[in-house]
Amino acid sequence: MPTFKLPLSGDVVQTISPWTAFLSPIGNQFGLINITLGQSSAPQVEQEVLNDIGSYGKQLGRIGDALIVLLAHLPADTRLTPDERKAIDALDDMLQQIADVKARHNRAAHRPRKIAAAA
Repeated sequence: MPTFKLPLSGDVVQTISPWTAFLSPIGNQFGLINITLGQSSAPQVEQEVLNDIGSYGKQLGRIGDALIVLLAHLPADTRLTPDERKAIDALDDMLQQIADVKARHNRAAHRPRKIAAAA
């Protein structure tokens, strides 16, 4: 007796290659893990800055280094409210922690307290 199959009931074979799924871009994603940091009003500009100038980490590092210099030149008698002092101290602590991480990876690091003490 012959095998009888209804329409759309035949053998179904689908090969799924993890490499094909991993290496094929979907929209603007490419890879197994993709991180979306939000919408940009000018994604082409942002992408060019990231590619040609520096990553977010590098940009924030430069801003932190500049803040260390500015804080080192802040007069000692500057009157700050408790909230302002708290904000400066929190920034100082964070910049110290960043400098510690950089030092563990043999990277040059500015240290706020060291600069302030030398001034």
